[in-house]
Amino acid sequence: MSKAFDRKLEALEALRSAPDAARFRKALLDRSNYFVSKAAALAAQVGLAELIPDLTAAFDRFLTDPVKTDPQCRAKNAIAKALKDLGYNEADFFLRSIKYFQPEPVWGRTEDTAATLRGACALALVTCPLPRLEILEQLADLLAADPAKTVRADAALAIAQLSGPDSALLLRFKALAGDPEPEVVGQCLTSLLDISAEYIPFAARFLDSANADVPMEAAAALGGSNDPRAVQVLIERYRRGADAQLARAILLSLGGSRRREAADFLVSLIPQAPFDDAVFALRALAASRFREDCRPEAEKALRGRKDARLLSIF
Repeated sequence: MSKAFDRKLEALEALRSAPDAARFRKALLDRSNYFVSKAAALAAQVGLAELIPDLTAAFDRFLTDPVKTDPQCRAKNAIAKALKDLGYNEADFFLRSIKYFQPEPVWGRTEDTAATLRGACALALVTCPLPRLEILEQLADLLAADPAKTVRADAALAIAQLSGPDSALLLRFKALAGDPEPEVVGQCLTSLLDISAEYIPFAARFLDSANADVPMEAAAALGGSNDPRAVQVLIERYRRGADAQLARAILLSLGGSRRREAADFLVSLIPQAPFDDAVFALRALAASRFREDCRPEAEKALRGRKDARLLSIF
């Protein structure tokens, strides 16, 4: 970037402490999609809802010759997120945008660069004043058929925000039907658990999926639940015996749990579990933002084991 452009960015950043709507409007008229993306994000951060008309106008401007004016959808992505954050809920805007594709040339082929935009607009759609069924129909289409895995996952996340039995049925169906990308199934399970902890037994079934990567996703979803039953499911599945990959996933998921009993179980593995499992129990505790208070207990368990390799890892 040129020094002149760097100075423009510095001047834009200065608006954070002294917001000026007129200067933001000028910034949103800039030809640089990168600069406009920064201006849009900052406008949302400082809460300038009066810029909503300017943001929508900028979005439409970048729809003209978009591969040239807005490569990677950088400006449109930032504008859509800013509009959502500023409380914009005009359904037509988001309905149009969840169907937007932008093929761009990449190494002799084309690649759609609008997946992030469609996902952001799917999440924004749940705040729009539309009939619930219409929103769910739109999200179901994305969950089932969008070619981008990130959009399908965002659709599952959005469906959970419309909590209800109809939402749960969509997510259950998709989880059972499967997806080429295990992350999408994982998000369906996470979304179900966000709707209700009563779906813990359903999510637990996926710990034994024949698809090698799906059990890892199920473990992560259960580890993210704050219900003690989810922790117990993971502990019981570990005790039942699991291959190395699933055992690691379970231990790391327990490390991410907010439940104290998850941490207690990890500490209990340190004195006597197989070396590799003890290592992952330690790493799970170390990686968790909830578990600094377990450090003395973990150290005591380690010293009781008297394994120099584990002590060095600790």
